[in-house]
Amino acid sequence: MRCFTAMALITGALASASFHDAHAAYPDRPIRLVLGYAPGGSIDAVARTIAPKLGKALGQSVVLEYKAGAAGVIGARAVAGSEPDGYTLHLVESATLVILPSLQDVGYEPVKSFTPIGTVASAGMLLAANLKVPAKTLGDLTKLMKSSPGEYSYATSGVGSVGHVGMEMLQIQQGLQSVHVAYKGGGPAMTDVIGGQVPLIVSSLAPAIPQIKAGAIHPLAITSAKRSSALPDVPTVAEQGLPGFDASAWYALVGPAGLPADVVKKVNAASAKVTQDPAVRKSLQDQGLEPVGDDASALAERIDGDLRKWKSVIDKAGISLK
Repeated sequence: MRCFTAMALITGALASASFHDAHAAYPDRPIRLVLGYAPGGSIDAVARTIAPKLGKALGQSVVLEYKAGAAGVIGARAVAGSEPDGYTLHLVESATLVILPSLQDVGYEPVKSFTPIGTVASAGMLLAANLKVPAKTLGDLTKLMKSSPGEYSYATSGVGSVGHVGMEMLQIQQGLQSVHVAYKGGGPAMTDVIGGQVPLIVSSLAPAIPQIKAGAIHPLAITSAKRSSALPDVPTVAEQGLPGFDASAWYALVGPAGLPADVVKKVNAASAKVTQDPAVRKSLQDQGLEPVGDDASALAERIDGDLRKWKSVIDKAGISLK
């Protein structure tokens, strides 16, 4: 009996040591960074910016894996169902995690299905008008829209995008009415706004900046809490009469639920280091993004807060994918 007990203790100790050694050695092979979109989009640009230096910080290569479809849902679903060993991570765009789950059955739960690691970057959207609209500020636009309820329309990259729910939140708070025109991507939306088919647009910054410089659109407001470093002269919505207004998109690293705490800590430390790298910061800012580099608890709070905020907007505005 004593011999059996001693063997059991030794076996348990060896198993425990093996477990801890495995985690201490993490990572000992390449890490897959899953993206929910095809190559060439904004999230791909962010991933290509951070992946090489993230791999260097972790001592292993970070390999991009594309699982595109359903506005990022397919990729997120794949990560949610993967082994929580730290070798499958996800660079997720905020709408996939905190907006779409309130609009459809996505096959995962934003909080329960993932382990937060850290936010890489965030960005406000740009509210802009074509040259036919006699507005140079958000106040000008508000007066025009209130004088002609329902006559104005605005374009976005799609139903359930941050631009869409952000504009609806603005309208709820200001008592405005307009028609949402959803496009399959920001490029076609911008083309029609410049061409005069749609008067307003809520756009990500990267495709809008060249059009502002060319004088093709009037920038009216940035939807984030703070001004954008890419467009420092454009005031925020909050500065123009709605204190506390924030409709930001963000990109974050998450893993499947159950990711070990030491793995989270190691990946977060590497990610935070990468977002402080001058070359990475410049690249992200050139894309119209603000580097973040927060910790897992801050990302968890961000997810929870945005879930609540956007669910309220979706319900009040009656937003539907149908």
